[in-house]
Formats: sequence, structure tokens, C-alpha cells
Amino acid sequence: MGCLLPATAQPATPSVNPRSVEARSSAKVIKVATRVVPPFVIEENKRLTGFSIDLWRSIANEMGVQTTFVVQPDVNQLLQTVQSRQADLGIAAVSITSDRYKSLDFSQPILESGLQILVRDESASHFSPLSIMAVFFSPALWQVLGVMVLLILIPAHIIWWLERRNPQGMLSNTAYFPGIFQACWWSAATLATQADEMPKSAASRVIAVIWMFTSVVFVAYFTATVTTSLTIQQLRGTINGPEDLPNKRVATTAGSTSAVYLAEHNAEVLEFPRIDEAYTALLQKKADAVVFDSPVLLYYAAQAGRGKVHTVGPVFRRESYGIVFPPNSPHEKAVNEALLTLRENGTYQDLYDKWFTSKSPQD
Repeated sequence: MGCLLPATAQPATPSVNPRSVEARSSAKVIKVATRVVPPFVIEENKRLTGFSIDLWRSIANEMGVQTTFVVQPDVNQLLQTVQSRQADLGIAAVSITSDRYKSLDFSQPILESGLQILVRDESASHFSPLSIMAVFFSPALWQVLGVMVLLILIPAHIIWWLERRNPQGMLSNTAYFPGIFQACWWSAATLATQADEMPKSAASRVIAVIWMFTSVVFVAYFTATVTTSLTIQQLRGTINGPEDLPNKRVATTAGSTSAVYLAEHNAEVLEFPRIDEAYTALLQKKADAVVFDSPVLLYYAAQAGRGKVHTVGPVFRRESYGIVFPPNSPHEKAVNEALLTLRENGTYQDLYDKWFTSKSPQD
């Protein structure tokens, strides 16, 4: 009776998601959901780089596992992919929030950050009549003008009091009115270095000399104040901090913590699937500002957006980023242990310096 030998099994070709940019055959492969958000995740020529990608590869190396990356269009899709267990975990610029903790688990924080504001760089534009007029309504300039009025009135009264007793004095009428008006005119003209008449008495001339030197100092101070106000008016825009966001058109990504913040603070929120679409809306003047994670905005402003945009105001709504897991994930403990190891052996610090300290993180 003949025996049948089993046919040699042919290795099956693994099915790869068309948006997966890295997949390797392994007995133990972890599927990782991510999204493109420089400098955390950068996609170039179908290959992923960035802080989050480098960090995960170091974690995977510590765990002895291989990885399949699946790129999702936005943070909502990323979280849904993990929650439905279509991916074992997710990593990108994912903020740890109490609302997300209700249905997902997170690793220990991998980065501390917060939100910041990005605006167009319009500092190279010329002064407009409106910007110049705005200077004359600034509190600083009105304070200077108030001081100027006092400086005119004080020497004017002294000169009037001294000159009214001199029959050959410069006052044509020694009465308080209209004598004080003539004294004020002389004081103001001296301030502008345009006085055409000088007091006659010796005491009045001493006061006049002191007032002349005082006028030189005041004119220099007044010029500096106006110049500073014009410069600040030119550099400042209508949005300079979080308090200026209400009722402004502000772009961000859909489902992000920044979108929640903007909605809570009465901004006109423009949500886009990807952050680069928000940048485009800003540059095309469809949005007044972009609010998003500070490291992401700083990276764009220093790289592709240099000379076009800049950040304004402080970092606000502090938050932490973490690796997201489905509930009761078998990988969470191992990932946290690997993170601790990377912090202790200096690998984490090296990656942080590479992407957030160096001038050219991709070099």
C-alpha cells in the first residue's frame, strides 16, 4: 500500500494594507496605527520617519518584535482603528485625555507639550495709514502727550509769574488771561525748538535755559516712543495670544484636542483631515490662525513655513502625548518597560535631541 507524502507548504504572500509603508514577515508582528504629522511622523517615498517612528522602532527592538505601520488620515481614524483592535496600538502626536481614557489605554507619557498659535508672517508689509493712525490711539502715546501738556504748563506758569513783574518783559498783557496763553505758546514753541522770543528777566532766562535742555530730552523720548509704537504695531497682528481667538477663523485638525479647545472658546473652527491642509488655509487667508500642538507648529515654522508664518503667544493647555492601546492590551506592560529602558540608557534623549534640538533633524 502506497503512502502519500504531504506536499511542501508554500509560504503565503502576506496581505499588506495599501497604506502600510513598512511590513516584514515575522512570527510576532505588531500592527501600529499612525498618522502623518511632522516632526512626529513624516512620510517620504513610502517610508516613515519622525520622532514617534524612531521611538517606536527603538521600543520594538527592545521588545524583539517586528512592525507593520498603517497610516490613518487623522487622529479620529487612528483612535478608532486601535479601539476596534484593527491595530495593536497607535503612536503619533496623540494627547492623553480623560475622555479618551474612557475607551482606550495609554502608555506612560512620551512627550510633554501643549497648544500654540501659528499666524501669517506679515512683518515685511509696508506701513498703512490705518496702522499709523492706530498708534495715535495707543495708551502709551496718550500718556506721553499728557506728560507733554504738564511740561508745557509748568514752565509757562513760572515764566508768566516772573515776566508779569517786568515792564519790559515779553508779555504783551500781564493779566492771567491772555498772558498765560502767550506764556504757554512760548513754552510749546521752545519745546519744538521754534521759540521766536526770549524772556527778559534774569530769573526767567535761567528757567528758559533749563526748559530748553529739558525739551531736548523730552523730544528724544517722544521720538523713541512713537518709533517703538509704530514698530510694535507693524509686528503685532490681530491675534497675539489665546485671548484673541474668540470669533476668529482658526484652522486645526478634525477630532484633535485643539478643535475641542477652540469650540469651547467660541472660535470659528475650521477642521481639516491633515495639518498641512490647515497650513494651506492660513497661507491662502482662508483662516486667521492655526492652533495645534506646539512642537508641530514650531517644526513647520522653522522648515517649510520659514518666512511665511510664525508662532505667537505662549504654549497653553498643557498636555502629554502617549502610545494608545485598546483596553487590556497584552502589549502595554512590555511597551512601558521598554520606554523605561530607553530613558535609562539615553536612547530616548538622543531621539529627542535629534528631532527637537538639532537645527536639521532629518540630516
